Amino acid sequence: MESVHHLHPRLMGSTRPLRVLLVGAGGSGSAVLLQLPFLEQALRAWGQPGLAVTVMDPDTVSEVNVVRQPFSHADIGANKAMCLVSRINMFWGFAWKAIPRYFGDSSAGASECDLLISCVDTRKARHLISQSFKKFRTPAYHLDLGNNASSGQYVLGQPKDVTVSARGQETRLPTVFELYPEIADITIGESVLPSCSAVEALDRQEPYINQTLAVSSLAMLARLLRYGQISYHGGFYNAETGRMAPLLVDLNQFAKMRRTAKKQRSKGAARSRG
Repeated sequence: MESVHHLHPRLMGSTRPLRVLLVGAGGSGSAVLLQLPFLEQALRAWGQPGLAVTVMDPDTVSEVNVVRQPFSHADIGANKAMCLVSRINMFWGFAWKAIPRYFGDSSAGASECDLLISCVDTRKARHLISQSFKKFRTPAYHLDLGNNASSGQYVLGQPKDVTVSARGQETRLPTVFELYPEIADITIGESVLPSCSAVEALDRQEPYINQTLAVSSLAMLARLLRYGQISYHGGFYNAETGRMAPLLVDLNQFAKMRRTAKKQRSKGAARSRG
């Protein structure tokens, strides 16, 4: 049984930049965005076309954001996505884009990207993203980052688009929505509320959680784009213990998981009919 995932065929030997849609420019989103230029530089050094990045976020910078996000007091009131993208384009000479609005059913760029990176903190936002995979041409990959006060995770998956190995086995990476469906379950309700003060912001989320997840997830992505394969597709970080545990590519487990999900869907449909 294979223990590695191979780069999606549609991205192999591509002559155009990898189209990235980053949803969310807050704690994790801004950390990812500020590291993407280094991935761009690395790809070009390896002879690859680089990145074409679009950032989507409707939020404006608040005074509390200045505590642990890359904004200054002069940025307060400005749209987060536009502020950061403008700064990056000016420094690096890029032409990346910002969309100052929510991700929704008709979101610009959702049907055109190769990689969708979600850095959102509500089940509602993740639910909208999961539903978009059923309506648009799906991206080759979806990378999701999430965290709580002192720990977090990142998961790389492939929405819906199935690839099959020479042995007839499905080799698609399951998405975060398949592995942890509660993350997008809007019936559960939201548990995280906006912080009202600098101290509360740091109590709700310790420093450097976002940066650790951002750098680790992009290091994984860089290996996939350079070498064409990876043996893990996510990771779990705990700041209290200092441990980072990988989410390994396990095709046996993936197949078992899909069979279980199929049985559960069949039982649910049977109950509905009864």
